[in-house]
Amino acid sequence: MADEASGKSAKAARKTTDKPAAGEPVLLSGGNPQIAKGYGDAPVQAYIVAMPGWKSDLGRRLDALIEREVPGVRKAVKWNTPFYGVEDDVWFAAFHCFTKYVKVTFFRGTSLQPVPPGTSKHPEVRYLDIHEGRFDEAQFVDWVKQASRLPGERM
Repeated sequence: MADEASGKSAKAARKTTDKPAAGEPVLLSGGNPQIAKGYGDAPVQAYIVAMPGWKSDLGRRLDALIEREVPGVRKAVKWNTPFYGVEDDVWFAAFHCFTKYVKVTFFRGTSLQPVPPGTSKHPEVRYLDIHEGRFDEAQFVDWVKQASRLPGERM
């Protein structure tokens, strides 16, 4: 039992030293920021600021394009992911950080033309994986316009 107790203490000590400095968000697997659930622009901006490296610039661009194309867009962070909708708790898109790319989710993606390339286990959802330096802004804007006019996903 003494070995077990010391093992737990060592594990606890490692856990404590792995935490970021006070005020800095925790990065989950793939560098996805852990941001508290919240509604409005502030939690989304906190998520974007915490996105690592080039992903933060991309997050700012995605957010700005969505705001430009969807006046009055609603925003929230849920499940460590920014969501965008045209009414409260009804979402048309979201994005999430992974190690080598940012994944954009279109909740009614099968209704978009052309259909975004990434498939999902959910029948209507389609994904767009954006890798560094490979962002087709015009196609993204077109999908955002289309998606914002479709019935959203209530979550």
